[in-house]
Amino acid sequence: MVVVGLVLACVAAVVHVFIFYLESIAWTGERARAVFGTGTAEEAEATRELAFNQGFYNLFLAIAVFVGTALCASGNIAVGATLVFTGAGSMVAAALVLILSSPGKAGAAVKQGVVPLLGVLALAVGLL
Repeated sequence: MVVVGLVLACVAAVVHVFIFYLESIAWTGERARAVFGTGTAEEAEATRELAFNQGFYNLFLAIAVFVGTALCASGNIAVGATLVFTGAGSMVAAALVLILSSPGKAGAAVKQGVVPLLGVLALAVGLL
Protein backbone atom coordinates (compact mmCIF):
# COMPACT_ATOMS: atom_id res chain seq x y z
CA MET A 1 0.00 0.00 0.00
CA VAL A 2 2.96 2.32 0.58
CA VAL A 3 3.97 2.03 -3.07
CA VAL A 4 0.39 2.74 -4.20
CA GLY A 5 0.30 5.83 -1.97
CA LEU A 6 3.62 7.09 -3.29
CA VAL A 7 2.60 6.51 -6.91
CA LEU A 8 -0.70 8.35 -6.42
CA ALA A 9 1.06 11.21 -4.66
CA CYS A 10 3.55 11.44 -7.55
CA VAL A 11 0.71 11.49 -10.09
CA ALA A 12 -0.78 14.40 -8.14
CA ALA A 13 2.64 16.07 -8.10
CA VAL A 14 2.91 15.79 -11.89
CA VAL A 15 -0.49 17.47 -12.18
CA HIS A 16 0.76 20.26 -9.91
CA VAL A 17 3.87 20.70 -12.04
CA PHE A 18 1.53 21.17 -15.01
CA ILE A 19 -0.50 23.69 -12.99
CA PHE A 20 2.79 25.48 -12.22
CA TYR A 21 3.49 25.64 -15.95
CA LEU A 22 0.06 27.07 -16.71
CA GLU A 23 0.15 29.62 -13.90
CA SER A 24 3.78 30.73 -13.95
CA ILE A 25 4.85 30.30 -17.57
CA ALA A 26 1.81 30.16 -19.85
CA TRP A 27 -0.68 32.28 -17.87
CA THR A 28 -1.48 34.74 -20.64
CA GLY A 29 -1.73 32.06 -23.33
CA GLU A 30 -5.00 30.75 -24.71
CA ARG A 31 -4.79 27.33 -23.04
CA ALA A 32 -4.19 28.71 -19.54
CA ARG A 33 -6.92 31.30 -20.01
CA ALA A 34 -9.33 28.56 -21.05
CA VAL A 35 -8.39 26.29 -18.14
CA PHE A 36 -8.68 29.03 -15.52
CA GLY A 37 -11.46 31.04 -17.17
CA THR A 38 -9.54 34.32 -17.17
CA GLY A 39 -11.16 35.35 -20.44
CA THR A 40 -9.29 38.05 -22.28
CA ALA A 41 -5.56 38.52 -22.59
CA GLU A 42 -5.96 41.82 -20.72
CA GLU A 43 -7.56 40.05 -17.73
CA ALA A 44 -4.80 37.48 -17.73
CA GLU A 45 -2.13 40.18 -17.88
CA ALA A 46 -3.74 42.01 -14.95
CA THR A 47 -3.47 38.87 -12.77
CA ARG A 48 -0.18 37.56 -14.14
CA GLU A 49 1.92 38.39 -11.06
CA LEU A 50 -0.56 36.68 -8.73
CA ALA A 51 -0.72 33.59 -10.93
CA PHE A 52 3.08 33.51 -11.20
CA ASN A 53 3.38 33.35 -7.42
CA GLN A 54 0.56 30.82 -7.10
CA GLY A 55 2.25 28.58 -9.65
CA PHE A 56 5.35 28.37 -7.53
CA TYR A 57 3.31 27.23 -4.54
CA ASN A 58 2.10 24.34 -6.69
CA LEU A 59 5.64 23.56 -7.82
CA PHE A 60 6.95 23.52 -4.25
CA LEU A 61 4.21 21.09 -3.18
CA ALA A 62 5.17 18.82 -6.06
CA ILE A 63 8.86 19.01 -5.13
CA ALA A 64 8.04 18.01 -1.55
CA VAL A 65 6.23 14.92 -2.84
CA PHE A 66 9.02 13.99 -5.25
CA VAL A 67 11.76 14.42 -2.64
CA GLY A 68 9.68 12.54 -0.07
CA THR A 69 9.12 9.69 -2.48
CA ALA A 70 12.84 9.50 -3.25
CA LEU A 71 13.64 9.42 0.46
CA CYS A 72 11.09 6.64 1.03
CA ALA A 73 12.61 4.67 -1.84
CA SER A 74 16.06 5.08 -0.32
CA GLY A 75 14.87 3.72 3.03
CA ASN A 76 14.34 6.95 4.94
CA ILE A 77 10.64 6.28 5.47
CA ALA A 78 10.00 8.67 8.35
CA VAL A 79 11.33 11.81 6.68
CA GLY A 80 10.12 10.78 3.23
CA ALA A 81 6.57 10.02 4.35
CA THR A 82 6.48 13.28 6.28
CA LEU A 83 7.33 15.21 3.12
CA VAL A 84 4.79 13.27 1.06
CA PHE A 85 2.09 13.83 3.69
CA THR A 86 2.96 17.53 3.81
CA GLY A 87 3.00 18.05 0.03
CA ALA A 88 0.02 15.87 -0.89
CA GLY A 89 -1.90 16.87 2.23
CA SER A 90 -1.46 20.53 1.30
CA MET A 91 -2.80 19.73 -2.17
CA VAL A 92 -5.90 18.22 -0.56
CA ALA A 93 -6.28 21.20 1.79
CA ALA A 94 -5.99 23.63 -1.13
CA ALA A 95 -8.71 21.70 -2.98
CA LEU A 96 -10.95 21.97 0.08
CA VAL A 97 -10.33 25.71 0.29
CA LEU A 98 -11.20 26.05 -3.40
CA ILE A 99 -14.46 24.13 -3.11
CA LEU A 100 -15.50 25.97 0.07
CA SER A 101 -14.62 29.43 -1.23
CA SER A 102 -15.83 28.93 -4.81
CA PRO A 103 -18.47 26.19 -5.03
CA GLY A 104 -18.74 26.83 -8.77
CA LYS A 105 -15.21 25.47 -9.12
CA ALA A 106 -16.03 22.11 -7.53
CA GLY A 107 -14.91 20.29 -10.67
CA ALA A 108 -11.48 21.87 -10.51
CA ALA A 109 -11.26 21.15 -6.79
CA VAL A 110 -12.08 17.49 -7.37
CA LYS A 111 -9.43 17.25 -10.11
CA GLN A 112 -6.92 18.93 -7.82
CA GLY A 113 -7.72 17.00 -4.66
CA VAL A 114 -8.92 13.44 -5.23
CA VAL A 115 -5.66 11.84 -6.37
CA PRO A 116 -3.53 13.34 -3.58
CA LEU A 117 -6.24 12.38 -1.06
CA LEU A 118 -6.14 8.78 -2.27
CA GLY A 119 -2.34 8.90 -2.09
CA VAL A 120 -2.37 10.17 1.49
CA LEU A 121 -4.92 7.53 2.53
CA ALA A 122 -3.04 4.69 0.84
CA LEU A 123 0.28 5.81 2.31
CA ALA A 124 -1.25 6.10 5.78
CA VAL A 125 -2.79 2.62 5.57
CA GLY A 126 0.48 1.20 4.25
CA LEU A 127 2.45 2.66 7.13
CA LEU A 128 0.11 1.30 9.83
